[in-house]
Amino acid sequence: MSGTGILWTTGRLNRIVNNQNGIDRVQQDAEARGIPVEIVERPAADSLEGAAALLGLAPGDIMKSLVVKRHDGDFLFALIPGDRQISWPKLRTLVGVNKLSMPHQDVALEATGYERGTITPLGSSTAWPVYLDASFTGKRVAMGAGAHGHSAFVDADALATGLDAVVADISDPLPPRD
Repeated sequence: MSGTGILWTTGRLNRIVNNQNGIDRVQQDAEARGIPVEIVERPAADSLEGAAALLGLAPGDIMKSLVVKRHDGDFLFALIPGDRQISWPKLRTLVGVNKLSMPHQDVALEATGYERGTITPLGSSTAWPVYLDASFTGKRVAMGAGAHGHSAFVDADALATGLDAVVADISDPLPPRD
């Protein structure tokens, strides 16, 4: 039984180290790009709506960082409000391709170095192109901070400038829930 405890402790320690590593990557990249960022610790959330409630925000004030796969195997980031979805026709037209898709979470981890729910273009293991929804213009938003139980608050305009993002209308409202 003691082996199980050691493995659990080691696993927990690895998660703590990986969380700090993700946060450090976000902070270092933001600083290098001149993007002011505030990292806030919060209880872990099981959904975007849950994270928004914990932060006292509307879901639309949370920026979803979605990893999108191009047909050539490269990736891009689509940054959209938490209460909206990617408009595939708009994004395909903007990118100039006929096919885009959402990769499996393991592929997104490999492409960015971040687990689902923590993904951000800041500190990504590869600096993929960034497409930011125009509805964020002039807003301060929360986004993934590279670690579970943390959020990064940023000025969307500073983020767009620092990441050299393409700012355009790339989202549509979510369909009504039944």
